[in-house]
Amino acid sequence: MNTSHAFDLDAPPLGAHALPSETDQAFQALRWAELIGPHAIDEISALSPLPRTNAGWVGAYLHLARGARTAGRDFDAVVYERAAQFFMSGGDPRRFPIRERFVDFMRQRFSLDPVDIPCDGAVLPAYDLPALRLGPSEEPRSTWVVCGGFDSYIEEWFPLLDAVARRGHRVIAFDGPGQGGVLEEQGVPLVAGWERPVSAVLDHFGLNNVTLVGLSLGGELVIRAAAFETRVKRVVAWDVMDDFLDVLMRQVAPVPPHMGRAFSRLPSVLVDRLLALASRRSVIQWGLEQGMRVTGTRSPAQFLRFAGRLHTREASPGVRADVLLLAGAEDHYVPLSQLTRQADSLTGARSVTTRVFTEAEGCASHCQVGNLGLAVRTILAWEEPLLHRD
Repeated sequence: MNTSHAFDLDAPPLGAHALPSETDQAFQALRWAELIGPHAIDEISALSPLPRTNAGWVGAYLHLARGARTAGRDFDAVVYERAAQFFMSGGDPRRFPIRERFVDFMRQRFSLDPVDIPCDGAVLPAYDLPALRLGPSEEPRSTWVVCGGFDSYIEEWFPLLDAVARRGHRVIAFDGPGQGGVLEEQGVPLVAGWERPVSAVLDHFGLNNVTLVGLSLGGELVIRAAAFETRVKRVVAWDVMDDFLDVLMRQVAPVPPHMGRAFSRLPSVLVDRLLALASRRSVIQWGLEQGMRVTGTRSPAQFLRFAGRLHTREASPGVRADVLLLAGAEDHYVPLSQLTRQADSLTGARSVTTRVFTEAEGCASHCQVGNLGLAVRTILAWEEPLLHRD
């Protein structure tokens, strides 16, 4: 495996407030900068003025990509292009060529080829990262099965997952319905029953004792999957998310959770009109359009109703695994109240551990962007004693 650009789990944190921008735009910029390295913070900060719209960020990231490619920094260039693509509309003709360049580059850089796994009419791309630094007779410390959430490609996580493999863990990483190539190339939307793609992956690789890790919305999806899939012995919600509609409404119109659910049940025409007012902000408009793409719905009202199905209330009591719930103290997507609520609902779990990351640690934001290394070290430290327990 080519480990150039593998993530340094012990690197100093970039920090959650390294960029002077609106909360969501700064968060997304840190997300890409953490892949590229600290110099990306300087390059993004040097943009003058910093963009204030999605279209502005598309142009800015493409500008940085051109500069990186001219300088021979091909890794930086494809990540900047992916950052630009992130904010493009679904119909933008630049989207697919950028995706192809990014995915092809990451596969070549990390010497990984996908395995195609059939699942409910779709084909899930899965990558098998072997455990490294092991003797000839040693077994992997554990096997992680990892999926993303609402808007990532699993190939984005290769640098981080490679770092996990270098610590002696086998990693199986996959995109499910509504994610990455399954959405972009096959047009297969998200499913609420995440146990089906997880079971398909476990079946294909013959796995019986795994640590299931879900990122962002994946933190909700893996709890659901663990409730139905007994081969999942340890499950990590990175971050915790027990109600996606609650998260969504927090972005569109901050209201108490019960009011958000009531809003989603209003007549579709009224919901669509009200959301049209909110979507005058480009970030909200992008989120609604992306949400309809991911879920295969045809209107904002239908998307909200689908989002209402993405919760763990009924599934949580069925989880029998050891559970780790991660949360950021200043997560602007997921309210911290979901951590306590999710922990309390896991009444059948073998154990439940919670961890809240702070600003002082440089990773109080969503999914610990700003100090991803600390999040991974936390998971590894939590997992280690469980592997030696009877």
